[in-house]
Amino acid sequence: METANAILVSNCLATSYMVGLIWMVQVVHYPLFAFIGQQGYQEYQKRHQMLTTFVVGPPMLVEAFTSILLAWYPPTGVSYWQIFTGIALMFVIWLSTAAIQVPCHGKLALGFDKRIHRRLVASNWIRTLAWSARGVLVGWMLLIVLSAN
Repeated sequence: METANAILVSNCLATSYMVGLIWMVQVVHYPLFAFIGQQGYQEYQKRHQMLTTFVVGPPMLVEAFTSILLAWYPPTGVSYWQIFTGIALMFVIWLSTAAIQVPCHGKLALGFDKRIHRRLVASNWIRTLAWSARGVLVGWMLLIVLSAN
């Protein structure tokens, strides 16, 4: 397999994984925080943050690395605007994560707060929609490459 195509496939796999995961987090996981109860909530949040890092960290890094590599090794038929739109969406995801969701989790680790929980769930739509758009975009790029072969 050509290098550019292998990079695109890796990017598509990492993005697809994150699309599925973010929808589960948005629809199921985050809303259920409200039902944990006060007793043990702080420990739950601390463990949640630690364990989640192992699940999201590696695919996010693969996605970021392969997104940037696509700019240097664009697959045949894939335009630069598609690649840079994908990078821009990834930037939105990382910025939202660092500026909104991580601080919300930090505050929730001190104890459940309805206002912070609502902010976390509402603001996570930024990542959910951006990752969904990335999923469509990289899927489209993969279809372009497959149809050219």
